Amino acid sequence: MKQNELAQLVGVRRETIVHLENNKYNPSLKLAMDIAKIFGTTVEYLFEFIDEEV
Repeated sequence: MKQNELAQLVGVRRETIVHLENNKYNPSLKLAMDIAKIFGTTVEYLFEFIDEEV
């Protein structure tokens, strides 16, 4: 799937998808859930949380 297609499906700009792919943006819970639903998987599978303060 192209970045633009995914962006349209979840209602964001293509640049947002680019930033997600490059780990420069953390998605809102809703956006993460919408993306996971499109790909038929879980948020945990798509996104990894790393606590940088520890």
